[in-house]
Amino acid sequence: MPQQPRLLQGNQAIVEGALYAGARFYAGYPITPSSEIAEECARLLPRVGGVYLQMEDEIASIAAVIGASLAGAKAFTATSGPGFSLMQENLGLAVMGEVPCVIINVQRSGPSTGLATKPAQADVMQLRWGRHGDQCLIALSPASVKECFYLTVTAFNFAEKYRVPVVIGADEIVAHMRENFTVPAPGEVEVIERKKPTGPPENYLPFAPEEDGIAPLAAYGSPYIFHLTSSMHGPDGYSNNDPANAAWRVAQLHRKIERYRDEIVLTQSFEAEEAEVLIITFGATTRAARAAAKQARARGIKAGVLQLVTLWPFPDKEVAALGERANTVIVPEMNYAGQVAGEVQRVLGPAKDLRRVNKYNGEVLTPAEILQAMA
Repeated sequence: MPQQPRLLQGNQAIVEGALYAGARFYAGYPITPSSEIAEECARLLPRVGGVYLQMEDEIASIAAVIGASLAGAKAFTATSGPGFSLMQENLGLAVMGEVPCVIINVQRSGPSTGLATKPAQADVMQLRWGRHGDQCLIALSPASVKECFYLTVTAFNFAEKYRVPVVIGADEIVAHMRENFTVPAPGEVEVIERKKPTGPPENYLPFAPEEDGIAPLAAYGSPYIFHLTSSMHGPDGYSNNDPANAAWRVAQLHRKIERYRDEIVLTQSFEAEEAEVLIITFGATTRAARAAAKQARARGIKAGVLQLVTLWPFPDKEVAALGERANTVIVPEMNYAGQVAGEVQRVLGPAKDLRRVNKYNGEVLTPAEILQAMA
């Protein structure tokens, strides 16, 4: 039977995407504006043989997700700024252990408790650098209900394929908006499963990459018995403090992302090829940016939009390709410092006419505010 269109909230579409991707474990602690994700998971996961756990806090939540993933399940959690802060240490363990998992951070206004029900895009640097030490992960940013679904499927595919935690840095606007969306039929969208070992169990090395740069991952409870530690470890998973091993291990965490960078970095452009004024945006501000560009073109200004779907690794090449052609680059974002604008300036250099449009009072950026930057 053909799928029917439904009026879905962004948070609901995220859950639909997770289930479509094969997620069968959720552990979390409700927090505005992500609570609907926990609510939907509590309702829907048992229907497909999955497990929902409400934990005592966000530290326990990410710990449970890591454990479930190591036991072979596709696992995820959802939170907002304060909870995401609490997850950082265990998220570092997931990076070090190359544990595939998905974390939804529905951004809200801060710092601290801040404006708990209001939108913001101020966690961009935390998505990338929230954990200590040399490490990396993948971060994606949806701008619509449709993208909430598809990017959640993509997040699980990236996590499973590259053995890395993936964060979806949504924002309150996208998470709570409602749009008509038709969930694809099973098999219509590619779903990737993690690579598992095939050789003799006694020869299994859980952190020895194969030719594709990725090590296969066995499940706890399988014949492949392996060890995982948060300390620096070698290919066998046991602690190894040798400097040469440490250098190899840290580089390996980065190499597997760098090798597949062109598959991981996703962007969308809207009449940006010949734009004299280029608006570089992400998340909910993409919608205001596209409206502003449309109004600008009606006034005779050649304006276009580059949407950063992948935030980390940062789309340097894509920003440079379009940004260097434009006379003016505008970066609107709902934070004080211009966290993405700083990265854009790094890529394009100090001589580029780069204009920042920042809003940090808990209100939505409007097309008019972006248009003002073109004057």
